[in-house]
Amino acid sequence: MKLIQLRYFVEIVKYQCNISSAAKHIFTSQAGMSKQILLLEEELNVPLFIRKGKHLVELTREGKRVYQEAINILDKVQSIKNIALDVSSQEGLLTIATTHTQARYILPPIVNRFILNNPNIQFSMQQGNPKNVALLLKQGDVDLAIATESLVSDDQILSMPCYRWGRCIIVKKNHPLANKKSLQLIDIVKYPIITYVFGFTGRYKIDEVFLKNNLSPDIVLTAVDADVIKTYVRLGLGIGIIAKMAYLPEIDQDLVAIDVENIFGISTTQIALSKNKYIRQYIFQFIEMFSPHLKEDVVKKAMKCVNRVERDKLFADFNIPKFG
Repeated sequence: MKLIQLRYFVEIVKYQCNISSAAKHIFTSQAGMSKQILLLEEELNVPLFIRKGKHLVELTREGKRVYQEAINILDKVQSIKNIALDVSSQEGLLTIATTHTQARYILPPIVNRFILNNPNIQFSMQQGNPKNVALLLKQGDVDLAIATESLVSDDQILSMPCYRWGRCIIVKKNHPLANKKSLQLIDIVKYPIITYVFGFTGRYKIDEVFLKNNLSPDIVLTAVDADVIKTYVRLGLGIGIIAKMAYLPEIDQDLVAIDVENIFGISTTQIALSKNKYIRQYIFQFIEMFSPHLKEDVVKKAMKCVNRVERDKLFADFNIPKFG
């Protein structure tokens, strides 16, 4: 068994069993990749893929188990390389996956400071919905994932609380709600609503509140980022429900923001990493920049937690800061 075979196997799975796409991604030939997979199956004496003619359809039951072990092995190989790099080189690459809200409103000053402090470290950011962000981390494509949803800890992934945040209603200055200092849910459902697509920025909490109160909001438009929501509020299509961090007084002077934390509650943004990887020093540094209470010793303790209950107990006494 060769490491290259495991790498090919993992890449094929990542590309939904499409050997052609996987081969293009890692700059190799489709024929060479197919041959190595056949050799791997021959050595293991078990089929890893269900086939339809010459095409791969999906993983077999055994293939699914081998896939997870292959990811673990490749992670360990990279960890060995990272240990050596921490000693021999100040260069490196930090890759993170995150959502638009984090990338647009939270990360810019942190990334700027990190790059200034680490001129030899390349920085790469991928944006996506929370499920994709979590998947990129689990597949080993990124070092860190930052989101509010879908970063639940399992045996391989550790997610840690960073900061708490609430929501606000945004309206035009001439809107009937603009002069109200506080709102009730009944005030909100009187108007068309513009908010996030389901799965983004804690949208599920908004839906839960309406459902719990047996109310059917008139959601006329949804978007993945607050900038789009603000644009359509300005057009007069409805009132917006956004993360409070996305309202920028110096930019959004034509809009009024009304706090609705009392209605929709608080959400917590998480940062997650793989427990199977060796964490280089600059990654610890970035985590602490993003969330000052997550110092290196705290992260290392959290990595030793065997389950989510232990992790929650570790952070129970922490004063998780609130944004704004």
